[in-house]
Amino acid sequence: MSGEWTGAGLPPVAAARIAEVRSSGTWSSALSTGEFTALRAVGFEPVGQVMGSAVYHVGRSGRYWGYHDCLYAGARYTFGGGAAPLALSGQGAPSAGLVQVLDQARRSALERMTAECSVLGGDGVVAAQLTVAPFVAQPNCLEFKVIGTAVRAAGTVRAPQPFTCHLDGQGFAKLVSAGWVPVELLYGMSVGVRHDDYTTRAQARSWSNVEVTGWSELVQAVRADARAHLRAQSGRRGGDGVILSSGRLRIWDEPCIRSGNNDQKDHVAEATLLGTTVARFTTAREQPPRTLTVMPLDPERRRRTTRRTATDMR
Repeated sequence: MSGEWTGAGLPPVAAARIAEVRSSGTWSSALSTGEFTALRAVGFEPVGQVMGSAVYHVGRSGRYWGYHDCLYAGARYTFGGGAAPLALSGQGAPSAGLVQVLDQARRSALERMTAECSVLGGDGVVAAQLTVAPFVAQPNCLEFKVIGTAVRAAGTVRAPQPFTCHLDGQGFAKLVSAGWVPVELLYGMSVGVRHDDYTTRAQARSWSNVEVTGWSELVQAVRADARAHLRAQSGRRGGDGVILSSGRLRIWDEPCIRSGNNDQKDHVAEATLLGTTVARFTTAREQPPRTLTVMPLDPERRRRTTRRTATDMR
């Protein structure tokens, strides 16, 4: 039966597992004792551990297909050729196709986890962990997996769509207590490519302490592009801001596909950001913290303090 699944809805094995959880009347989670009690303190109960996964064959991922094309017309020249441009995925470079397929794979995993949460009657998922790993013994295949704990709020008011967040139990409780709610777990990504032009090569091989301006430009631009990708998604479901969880930057070099020889190199930078978009659910002004009253232990000082307080009240 599993071979008949077309990718729509929950995989048959996942659907059977969730049905078993519902019929058992019990739940499981990876929450610590502190996380469990923190959730209950703000009116939430765990309903079960949920997950979603998707295995994607990332075809056309090699450099010969042009995902990492530097777009530098002067790459064939050893000297001169002018300054190399930045080929950013967020600005329509060929690497945009790679970012798009990786983004779709993550969305598939998140949607399946959210679907499991809905079947269990949950209002959202906390402590969601998103991982990407090579699929064993199969080149160009990656498994995208996200796992977390589905929770349900006390009362009859239900959210129109389950939330997802990376926050653990204590972090979620603090967020709710402050008048905010998580909305959606987001992943921002950017891939940038820059050819090692003549100036870059000269700076990298200099005997002096100098900045390699081309590489500085590359890492700054790819980080900014990843943030822009994350920010563009944050308002999709009414979020007011994003709480970042982690960020990663990978850099490597490749032979330039435009140069016609292996002497010319491109540097590729890949920036990824993981975070949760949040929204305010109350506009009530926070009360200033109360001052702490300290009662002296010495009896005579305590009597003087009591008399002074009584006098002030008159």
